[in-house]
Amino acid sequence: MANTPTTAKLTIGADSYDFPVRKGTIGPDVVDISDLYKKTGRFTFDPGFTSTAACDSAITYIDGDKGELLYCGYPIEQLAEKGNFLETCYLLLHRELPTKEEFAAFNKAITYHTMLHEQMNRFYSGFRRDAHPMAVMVGVVGALSAFYHDSTDIQDAHQRMVASHRMIAKMPTIAAMAFKYHIGQPFNYPRNDHDYASNFLQMCFRVPCEDYKVNPVLAKAMDRIFILHADHEQNASTSTVRLAGSSGANPFACIAAGIACLWGPAHGGANEAALQMLQEIGTVENIPAFLAKVKDKNEHTRLMGFGHRVYKNYDPRAKVMQKTCHEVLATMGKHDDPLLHVAMELERIALSDDYFLSRKLYPNVDFYSGITLKAMGFPTSMFTALFALARTVGWIAQWTEMIEDPAQRIGRPRQLYTGAVRRDYAPLDQRA
Repeated sequence: MANTPTTAKLTIGADSYDFPVRKGTIGPDVVDISDLYKKTGRFTFDPGFTSTAACDSAITYIDGDKGELLYCGYPIEQLAEKGNFLETCYLLLHRELPTKEEFAAFNKAITYHTMLHEQMNRFYSGFRRDAHPMAVMVGVVGALSAFYHDSTDIQDAHQRMVASHRMIAKMPTIAAMAFKYHIGQPFNYPRNDHDYASNFLQMCFRVPCEDYKVNPVLAKAMDRIFILHADHEQNASTSTVRLAGSSGANPFACIAAGIACLWGPAHGGANEAALQMLQEIGTVENIPAFLAKVKDKNEHTRLMGFGHRVYKNYDPRAKVMQKTCHEVLATMGKHDDPLLHVAMELERIALSDDYFLSRKLYPNVDFYSGITLKAMGFPTSMFTALFALARTVGWIAQWTEMIEDPAQRIGRPRQLYTGAVRRDYAPLDQRA
């Protein structure tokens, strides 16, 4: 068998140039064009960077054609079914699952750093009472650098580790306080005798006038949701974190930038859009008419919660989320929720319709997560905030990997300029 070529040849007119071909452990080979401009005086044009690898990474791998998602080699289904979120956090940060002793130490490091500086409570009161939780989270996370000066030196490995632990530990508290502020209830402090997901739920739903006992089914569902959203390769918000970090910005500022990017409806707001779509459909009987609008190019109606920029097969996270959705609805006594019936029938029809199959529009994780979160008691305004909470570990793992990569330079995408050519300034009274 012939050896795989190690170079790629680019021919422009009469000139030819060779570029090295790099291999990953799995996935497609990559043509290294880092010297393209130096060799040819030309750039590539790749809107959205969909054909560009901007970095080396050993954290997350996606095979969109197979519908596969791996965290450091482990299938997402196994981690969600058999592990827990803090195990996954350790895995993403260290590239290996922890031993029993390592997990105990990591669990304690996170659990005992969940409280915020008390002065940050007053920071929340500076927002309008109806401020969107994501607006609050962007501001509060960015402000962490003003409270924790001892973990902003990105060249210090110990400070990077402290900042990583702090953000994983404090993000549930920040998100829960944003939720409480949003609905006008008093803040709850974190508790060291709860696991990560249970602690978050009690901070969100406990009220001073009565006891609150965390439902273990809901805690498991919350933990699983966190795992499913922990990282997803070089998506828009992760790329934003890396780009911000490439300038040398402190980690809190970089994560705040990621939250701001995630807020976009085309990214983190997709589960909210999917839920709104199901509510608009209303009943199973309305599905055929809705799908007819989807197929009609003149209607501009989109099928939300189906399809994915990367996955061209069934999103592996969606299968886990579907099971979780059923468990939560049964526990909350909402298994007859009309939205679930609409969702299941919509999925059944879409997966048997050549129109959607030919376009590879399979359900994604957002399709069921919105219904699940609604059943748990979260308003739609909190959906993206929960996404940000879960994705924090992925962002910080990717940021750390970038900082420790000696080949990484400040991000500087180039452009294809299509504006005016050079022209000379004319005084105001001489312009036609």
